[in-house]
Amino acid sequence: MKILHTADWHLGHRLHEQSQVAEQTLFLSWIETYISTEKIDVLLISGDVFDTGSPSNQSLEMYYSFLVKLKGTSCKSIIITGGNHDSAGTLNAPKHILDALSIKVVGKATEEIEDEVFEIDIEGEKVVVAAVPYLRDGDIRRAVAGESFDELIDKYKTALINHYQAAAEQCKLVNTTDAPVIAMGGHLFATGGSVSDSEQNIYVGTLGHIGAEDFPEYFDYIALGHLHRPQIIGGNDKVRYSGSPNILSFSEITYNKNIIVLTVEDNKISAIDDVVVPRFREFYKLVGTVTECIDAFSNLVSNEFQLTPWVEIVLNETHTINTDDLKKGAENYPFEILKTALKTQRRQKGIEELLEETKSIKELLPAEVFKLKCKEIGFDLENRPEVEDAFNEILQSVKNQ
Repeated sequence: MKILHTADWHLGHRLHEQSQVAEQTLFLSWIETYISTEKIDVLLISGDVFDTGSPSNQSLEMYYSFLVKLKGTSCKSIIITGGNHDSAGTLNAPKHILDALSIKVVGKATEEIEDEVFEIDIEGEKVVVAAVPYLRDGDIRRAVAGESFDELIDKYKTALINHYQAAAEQCKLVNTTDAPVIAMGGHLFATGGSVSDSEQNIYVGTLGHIGAEDFPEYFDYIALGHLHRPQIIGGNDKVRYSGSPNILSFSEITYNKNIIVLTVEDNKISAIDDVVVPRFREFYKLVGTVTECIDAFSNLVSNEFQLTPWVEIVLNETHTINTDDLKKGAENYPFEILKTALKTQRRQKGIEELLEETKSIKELLPAEVFKLKCKEIGFDLENRPEVEDAFNEILQSVKNQ
C-alpha cells in the first residue's frame, strides 16, 4: 500500500494581492498524475485545504473537481481534516456525499472520538488512521470563568494531548490485525518546527505547542499540517510536516516543496520518502542597491511552466528613494515586481508612513502593526508578554468567527 501525505494547499491564496490560481491548478494536475503514475492507494490531506473560511466558487470547483478526478486513479481512499484557515462547516457540508466516494472528511473535533478513526483495507493490506482536525480551545475543553492565562495554557495542552490519547485508544480497539496506525496532526505547532512568514500564529503564546514526545507512541506515523516548510520534528522520523506544495511567501523560496509517500508492507511502514513538488512559478528576492538589483534583472527567468516570475526587491538604501528607475529597468523583462522595500524600513518608519507607502493594508500583518504601535506609544511589550498574548487571543477569536 502507498499512502501520500500532503497539507496546506491554501486554495485561493493571494500573494501581495496576486492570484495564485495558476500554480495551484498546475499542482492539482501534477499530483493527480503522480497518484496515477505511482499507484498511490491512500491520500491524506492534513488541513488548510482553503486559504479562507469562505472560499470562492473557483476554489471550491478546483477542490471538488480534483476529488472527482481521483476516482479514475488507483487512489481508493481519501481522508481530509480541517485546518485553522478552513471553515469546518464548509468542509463538513458534503461529507455524507463524499463518504459514498470513499472520501472521509473531519472538519472539526467530533462528539465521539470513534468518528475520527478509520480503518482502511485495500486488497488485504490494512492501515488505521486517526483523522484529528485543528482543535480549537472550545472544541476540546470547557472554559472556566476567571482562570489565569497559565491555567488556560496548561488545561488546553492537557486537553490536546488527551484528545490524541483518546484517538490512540480508539485505534487500538479498531486495530485487530496489528496494522500500522497513522495520526493526522491537528494542524498544530509542534515545538522545534521552523516557520515562514505565511503561517498564522494559531495559538496564544505557547498555547497548543506540543513536542514530538507528547504524541502517543502507539502511532507509527504522524502526518502534521500547518508549518509550510517540510520537516521532521524532534529528531523523530515518524513525526513530520509535509509542508505546503506551493510557495505562499517570499520567505519560502529557499527550500524545496514536498509531499511525503509512505510504503506499507507486511503490516509495517517500510519506507518514508520525500518527493519534491515542481516549482510551477519562479520566485526571486533581490537584495542590494538600485543599481545592483537592476544589473541582476537579466538573470530572472521563467521555467518550463512559463508562468510570469514574481520578484521581491529589498534595497540596502538607508532613506526613502524613488523606485522609478527599478520600474523602468524592469520594463523589458518578463517578470513582475510584487514588492519593493527598504532593508531598514520597518525599524525606521511608523504606521502612518508605512500605510502611505503600502498598496494595501493587507500587506501588513496585524501582529506587526500591534508591535509597532506599542513601540510608537512607548509601551514596553517585551516585559509585558501577557499583553501580546491577549492581543493574539483576540485576533484568533476574530479569525475564527
